[in-house]
Amino acid sequence: MELSKNYIPGPVEEKWNAHWKLKEYFNSLPDESKPPFTVVIPPPNVTGVLHMGHTLNETVQDILVRKARMSGFNACWVPGSDHASIATEAKVVEMLKREKGIDKKNLSREEFLKYAFEWKEKYGNIIYNQIEKLGCSVDWNRVSFTMDAHYYKAVIKVFVDLYNKGLIYRGARMINWDPVAKTALSDEEVEYKDVTGKLYYIKYEIADNGQPTTGDRKFITIATQRPETIMGDVAVCANPNDDRYKYLNGKKVIVPLSTKKFL
Repeated sequence: MELSKNYIPGPVEEKWNAHWKLKEYFNSLPDESKPPFTVVIPPPNVTGVLHMGHTLNETVQDILVRKARMSGFNACWVPGSDHASIATEAKVVEMLKREKGIDKKNLSREEFLKYAFEWKEKYGNIIYNQIEKLGCSVDWNRVSFTMDAHYYKAVIKVFVDLYNKGLIYRGARMINWDPVAKTALSDEEVEYKDVTGKLYYIKYEIADNGQPTTGDRKFITIATQRPETIMGDVAVCANPNDDRYKYLNGKKVIVPLSTKKFL
């Protein structure tokens, strides 16, 4: 067989990946005679394919696991993928509308989950194939998906346990609300962008002893980007150290477009 002038990675990688899997070199079983060394791969989201960040991460983990294995540890590297429910739902909803003309609102939960798992099978398998192509020495007998029944039960059990211990709790917080998916989003799921807003300058008439001033009407001008909230105003605040507004201390103003008065 003639040796190729250039290194052709495809055939070489396929050959050795098949050999490793056949020999089960990276499979792991409990072995008390060896110290354990276990790594759970941070599961990639099934919303797409691997990117350069995954490549770097998996390479570093592979080095650590192989080093531990050669050093006599019972090394176990667990592969898997993450359902990433909010992001995956958005992808599936977009796909259904684009490719099948289906609106999610017209599907039952079971019908939508069917399409979601079809998406998972497609992109989850692509991700696993990419992990294999990288030469990662994972134990393919231990593949886990974060919506697997046993995984789901374990997560719920731990969540309830933490709640009962008072380590997690529900509280009133400012959240990022997605008006389309109708759910809360984490800060990491929000894309921020700068926009040019518009300031509206509104005159609030100053009342004298609770009554509108007579003669020359006096106003204080307030700038706002949200004029639609004016009817809910309950107070006007000014810096107490600003001499320009000290004369207003204790006075009342009238809400524009109404007769409501407040300090």
